Amino acid sequence: MTLSELVDETNDEQSVASYVQDLRKALRTNFYRKYPSSDRSFDFRAIEGRKYIKLVQTEEGRDSSVHAFIDKKTGEVYKPAGWKSPAKIVRYNLLDERSRTDCLHSADWAGGYLYLR
Repeated sequence: MTLSELVDETNDEQSVASYVQDLRKALRTNFYRKYPSSDRSFDFRAIEGRKYIKLVQTEEGRDSSVHAFIDKKTGEVYKPAGWKSPAKIVRYNLLDERSRTDCLHSADWAGGYLYLR
């Protein structure tokens, strides 16, 4: 791997991490817009693994379910197949501006935007 490829890969990973934070914010905003008087402590936690960033829904400070998997290098967003692995089909790509915009605009806290239509 050349130095420029390594720099590009590092920049992509930093961009993906930043876009994951944008997605977390969009999901929280969606929840509190739908439930403005909710007294539940509700958030999404990003857990970084070897290949994926796992977005985990938390309620009252406890992990409750996996919301999505995001490939750290490519920015591809996947619906979860279970706690440990993503489904096979890419739903969005956070490094592609149009796809990212669609993702952030469609994001809903319950994950309906991750289903194929």
